[in-house]
Amino acid sequence: MAFEIEGEDRPGRWLVTCDHASNRVPDCVGGGSLGIAAEDMARHIAYDVGAAGVTRALARHLDAPAILSTFSRLVIDPNRGEDDPTLLMRLYDGTIIPANARANGEETERRLAKFHRPYHEALARLAALRADRAICAIHSFTPCLKGRAPRPWEVAVLYSHLDTRLALPLIAALRDAGYVTGDNEPYNGHLEGDAIDRHALQHGRPNVLIEVRNDLIEHEEGQALWAARLAPILTDVLSTSGL
Repeated sequence: MAFEIEGEDRPGRWLVTCDHASNRVPDCVGGGSLGIAAEDMARHIAYDVGAAGVTRALARHLDAPAILSTFSRLVIDPNRGEDDPTLLMRLYDGTIIPANARANGEETERRLAKFHRPYHEALARLAALRADRAICAIHSFTPCLKGRAPRPWEVAVLYSHLDTRLALPLIAALRDAGYVTGDNEPYNGHLEGDAIDRHALQHGRPNVLIEVRNDLIEHEEGQALWAARLAPILTDVLSTSGL
C-alpha cells in the first residue's frame, strides 16, 4: 500500500497530508535498499523527520482526516509532478543514490504506477469528500544543509503567489504567538505539479504548507507539542478567513 489514511470519517474541514512521512524502501525496489547507508536513510534526504507524528496528532486535534505516504521520497517523490526532473533524486545533499542513478524510464514508470499515482488518487478522493475542503500539508526541514548557513526558523509557511489567502494570516498568527516563522523560507512554496498545486490550487481549495524544523520534532514529545500549538491557530485562521 502506497498510503495510510487515518480518520477518514472525521467531520473536520481540514485534510492533513504528509507527503514525506516514511523512509521505507519496499522490497520491490532494490530488494528493499537504494544502496545508501542506514545513516543516510535516517536523514532528511529519505523522509521528513518527525512530520508523520505531527500529522497524526494535528489531525486528531482538528478532528480531520489525514493521509500519509508509506514510502521514502527517494523511492519516488510524491510531492513532485510526474515530469519533474527531481522526481527520482540521484544526488541529494551530498549523497549519491545508486539505485536511482541506474534507474531508467521504465523503472520510473513502474514506481509511478505502484507508489506515486495510488497516493495521489487516494489524496484526490479524500479532498473531494467535502466541497469546502481545506488542505494542510505537513513537512519538516533540516536545521542545516551541508556547506550552508544554519536555518534560524522554528516553523515556516510555504505558499504559492497564486493563493495567499490562508498562508499570510497564518504567518502573522505564528509570529504573534512568538514563533520564529519563515515566509516562503527555507524554500519557495510555488512548484508546478506538486501536491498542493495538484490538489488545492487547481481546485481553488484553501491551503497551507507548514514546515517545522526537524530537530524540534524528532521525538514524540516535540511532535505532540507542535501539533497542539498549530491546531488552534489553524482553526482560528480558517474560521476568520471567510473562505
